[in-house]
Amino acid sequence: MQGKFIGVMGASGYSGLEVTRLLAAHPHARLRFCASDRWVNEPLAGRAGLRAEATGGLVYSSADEGEALFSSCDAVLLCTPAEVSAELVPKVLAAGAKAVDLSGAFRLQDAGAYPVHYGFAHPRGEMLKVSVYGLPELFREKVRGARLVANPGCYATAAALALAPLLKARLVEPDDLVVDAASGVTGAGRKAAEEYSFAELADDFRAYKALRHQHAPEIAQTLGAAAGTASPRELAFTPHLLPLRRGILATCYARLRPGVLAAAVASAYADAYGPERFVDVAASADAVSLRQVVGTNQCLVGATVSGRRVVVTSALDNLVKGAAGQAVQNLNLALGWDESAGLGALCGRYP
Repeated sequence: MQGKFIGVMGASGYSGLEVTRLLAAHPHARLRFCASDRWVNEPLAGRAGLRAEATGGLVYSSADEGEALFSSCDAVLLCTPAEVSAELVPKVLAAGAKAVDLSGAFRLQDAGAYPVHYGFAHPRGEMLKVSVYGLPELFREKVRGARLVANPGCYATAAALALAPLLKARLVEPDDLVVDAASGVTGAGRKAAEEYSFAELADDFRAYKALRHQHAPEIAQTLGAAAGTASPRELAFTPHLLPLRRGILATCYARLRPGVLAAAVASAYADAYGPERFVDVAASADAVSLRQVVGTNQCLVGATVSGRRVVVTSALDNLVKGAAGQAVQNLNLALGWDESAGLGALCGRYP
């Protein structure tokens, strides 16, 4: 199959590096450029940990140089902050390329939510209605052939894959949902700040942005869309910071509707994810761990029922299924390739 040219903006962040590695090994993609103002003219191979032949000898371009190459690309993956993506995506589309945006710039349908949750007024609010939310296991057919794909947030992916089967099957009360999730430090991005230094993080575990994280409205919006109903009115989401490099473990709590039994819950997950390549169902909530998924594009989900209470845990790699791997899934669907192209050889790390 003839290869297509792919560009990467924001290639020096953790997600950008992961995207670069995946695309360099992709059977159909050809890297056109990787833009990073901090690493201009440095070889991709050295920074991304790749062999020179895998990158075609490319060096990092500046952001301006990357923009000038949009028209020579079939697609551009944007690993840039939301404010930057909001300005760049229209330029990508105007140049005739497709866009997969890894930021939150085009995830929320309500432009009025951006000042509250992202801290800026959206400059292209009209485009929110045409962007496709790229969680393939829930919205695959909308992603196929799409021009603009909003790649989901890492926490939102973990929470939505955990709870969507229950809501879609009408097994739980939709307004009694709680999500506690813990992420490795790479989820915060590449930043030099005291609170992310080794001495501050090691041997510690803490919550942050309780009930005000920007992924909370995204989770509610996604669950409502998956269930075909309005978004849950009450969704309590609290993220936590793990002293680990990567991985997310989400623990989700819901209340079953009267008369719903554990067998119905098990059937809902089997029906939802039985055919899925990148979601696996564990025997119970406590059979899910990070070690099983870190380094892969897999999400592992398990549920346990007691009375009318159901606890669902999900685990994924925040840089792969929570970011770059899912972006490649979406790229594959948007360009008409096999959804698993470039992702099938990923494997975890044991011990």
